[in-house]
Amino acid sequence: MSRIGNRIIKVPEGVTVTEADGEVTVKGPKGELKQVMLKDITMKQENDEIVLERKNEAAKAMHGTMNSLITNMIIGVTKGYEKALEIVGVGYRFNVQGKKLVINAGYSHPVEMVIPEGLTVTAESNTEITVKGIDKVLVGEFAANIRKVRKPEPYKGKGIRYKDEHIRRKEGKKAA
Repeated sequence: MSRIGNRIIKVPEGVTVTEADGEVTVKGPKGELKQVMLKDITMKQENDEIVLERKNEAAKAMHGTMNSLITNMIIGVTKGYEKALEIVGVGYRFNVQGKKLVINAGYSHPVEMVIPEGLTVTAESNTEITVKGIDKVLVGEFAANIRKVRKPEPYKGKGIRYKDEHIRRKEGKKAA
C-alpha cells in the first residue's frame, strides 16, 4: 500500500498545475517546471487538490515517486530551494565570476565550473556560497558536484562540505 502516493496534494494560491500529453506543468510566482507523467499513473484535479491514481499494480512502485515529484515542483515554484556550502582549508576559497564558479581547493590549478541555467550562486564570503533555484534536483546535483571537487577528509576536516553537514573525525596515528 502506497501511503505517499495516496497523499492529497494541496495547490496554493498563485500556482497552476496542468496536465497535457503526459506532461505535468506547474507555474508559480518563481517560474515554471515540467515533468513527464510516469507510466500508468493518472492525475485528477478538483479545486485546489490533486489526487494521483494508478491504473494497475505494476505502477505501484512509482505512485509515491510521482506524488513527491509534483509536491517538490509546487514547493519549488513558490518558495524555491537552496543549499549552502562552505570550504575549509588554508588558501581554499570560492569565487563567483558571472556565470562561472572558480574554486581554489589546494590543486595546482583553480577548478572552474559553469553555473547551470536556472540556478544562482551567491557568495556570502570567500569560504561560503549558496546555490539557489526552483528545481530541487538541479540544485542538489550542482551542490553535490561542487562538493565532489574536494570532499571533506576525516583527519583535519579540510574540504568542501554542506553547511549543516557533520564530518566524523578520526584520530591520527600515535607516535611509538
